[in-house]
Amino acid sequence: MFFWEGLKLLKFFNKFIRNLVDFLRFSGECCRWLFVPPYRIGQIAEHIERIGLQSIPIVALSVFTTGMILALQLINIMYIFRAETFAGAAVAIAMSRELAPVVTAIVLIAKNGSAMTAEIGSMQVTEQIAAMETMAVSPLRYLVVPRIFASILAFPALTAIANAVGVYGGYFVAAYVMSVNRVAYNQTMFFFVDPDDIWTGLIKAAVFGFIVTVICCYHGLRTSGGAKGVGRRTTAAVVLSTVAILVADYIMTFMFIRFLGM
Repeated sequence: MFFWEGLKLLKFFNKFIRNLVDFLRFSGECCRWLFVPPYRIGQIAEHIERIGLQSIPIVALSVFTTGMILALQLINIMYIFRAETFAGAAVAIAMSRELAPVVTAIVLIAKNGSAMTAEIGSMQVTEQIAAMETMAVSPLRYLVVPRIFASILAFPALTAIANAVGVYGGYFVAAYVMSVNRVAYNQTMFFFVDPDDIWTGLIKAAVFGFIVTVICCYHGLRTSGGAKGVGRRTTAAVVLSTVAILVADYIMTFMFIRFLGM
């Protein structure tokens, strides 16, 4: 019994290593094609509209409520120390450094990442990808690279909007729900928030965009097994993308604090 369990574990580990090597090779190919012109500006603009412009309402609603909840909790705690006006700085720093890029990325994974995997996966199982390769058209260059460019541009832009909306959500709760002094609230926020706080969040958002798009497109191109396979790969892409951005967020935060003092 122990022999069979060990054999299953060995097979799982071997499959994991092979998939990891395949994914790293795929990521390297994507990075190489990013620097090979010409670039499909029309496709990039189309994906920017789909990923960026069409996602503004849901991203804004998500971060607005996040800012409201965060301000409500912080003010409730800081009332104990009569420091409720400092909640503005805490909300702004938390939104710009962590919550805006992470919440935006998670929303876009659910909305656009799953769509990328399902769309490319459907093309794979219906042999449209094979037809492209027969005509000497690279699926990476035609399908993946425009999406990567669009995500690298759209994720930071949406994060910048999320920063503003989330901070206003906190201000709305502070001023109109918790009756915090508005002038003091804004003064402490502008005093403690630095440009570095905003830039770190935007850099994270660009990295998240690359990670999410590569993972989702990878699973789409590796789809097999018909409609059931599309659903299975879409679920895997969403789960792995969410875990990957959280791990990447920790790594980048550690690097910013440890090596750049930000």
